[in-house]
Amino acid sequence: MAPIAYLECTKCGDHIDASHPQTVCPKDGGVLYVRYDLATLKKNFKSSSLGGRAATMWRYAEVLPDAEPVSLGEGFTPMLPSREFPNVYIKDEGLNPTGSFKARGLSAAVTIAKKYGLKKLAIPSAGNAGSALAAYAAAAGLESYIFMPKDVPLANRVECEIYGSNVTLVDGLISDCARMVSEGKEKQGWFDVSTLKEPFRVEGKKTMGYEAAEQLGWRVPDGIIYPTGGGVGLIGMWKAFDEMEELGWIKSDRPRMVSVQSSGCAPIVEAWDEGKPSAEFWPNASTLAAGLRVPKPYGDYLILDILKKSGGAAVAVSDDEIMDALRHWARVEGIFAAPEGAAALAAYRKLRNKGFFAPEDTVILFNTGSGLKYLDVMEGQKQASRMAAPASRQIGGIIGPF
Repeated sequence: MAPIAYLECTKCGDHIDASHPQTVCPKDGGVLYVRYDLATLKKNFKSSSLGGRAATMWRYAEVLPDAEPVSLGEGFTPMLPSREFPNVYIKDEGLNPTGSFKARGLSAAVTIAKKYGLKKLAIPSAGNAGSALAAYAAAAGLESYIFMPKDVPLANRVECEIYGSNVTLVDGLISDCARMVSEGKEKQGWFDVSTLKEPFRVEGKKTMGYEAAEQLGWRVPDGIIYPTGGGVGLIGMWKAFDEMEELGWIKSDRPRMVSVQSSGCAPIVEAWDEGKPSAEFWPNASTLAAGLRVPKPYGDYLILDILKKSGGAAVAVSDDEIMDALRHWARVEGIFAAPEGAAALAAYRKLRNKGFFAPEDTVILFNTGSGLKYLDVMEGQKQASRMAAPASRQIGGIIGPF
């Protein structure tokens, strides 16, 4: 593994020491990127170097935190050719440990936390991030403190408890959970691993970009459709493409990056349509896809910049379209997707109809989690279709600085 050169603020560009734990830029609250000496790495770290390595995200160890990995076998998920659409692939992140792409980010974050000597990690979560932290903290012998809304999907709450995490159920939104973490972290000695509040979850998520290129024979697709709540996966993959170009593994081509959100919570789509560099807080956010119920992502300025640079788009789909796509994938592709993942198919259908993507374009749709994590959500939606719809579960909320 190569040592980290420095951390870089994505707003002001300042370089920050990585020898001890960092959160966000102390000057302006900007998200921090981990930087490596890629020019030196390029001399010996080739794409051919990967031959024979374990099929996990840690096969890219030279561009990941220089510490002994806390791993449960995450990453290198299958990229399945669609049976319905030629040139379309489904990257199935539901086959990760704990059933979602969150395993990647939390594996990296817990790995570096253990190296730093941190003992207590805390996170606000509407579901899968909490499950992942609970699992990796248990594997690392660290304490985890997870704050969840009371009506979090059942599977996520049970997982966290079984892994031995300290779970607090909150009568409120994920923003209320985030506030509790922020208010208690100094007194309780917690380190906050919230979305984009530390630099290393991005490092884990970026491996999806490395894998996509490797699984396509070191070429980039024409497009990537990514379900966007906090947007860490989209941000991480864009960082990965930059790194791979600097390493000489890919050409300067970039995929058109597409952010898909629920029409009940679409701050990125609204900002994109209005040509704004950042998003406004989305009021009364409501969608059955809990991971998309983030009224204002902390990294909104990064997401919108990536969409612009890539010639991409932001698309909103309804809950009905999401559930139709979820059932369709199950019956046609044999994939039981999370609602967030199914949103990618709904978005692709719209973009194909509009001519944004042509039939010959190679496009990757990301299913971010397993549908098995959402059985109560799906059963509730099924029951609701037979009677008046109940009040939506308000799990989402901004995870902002407090």
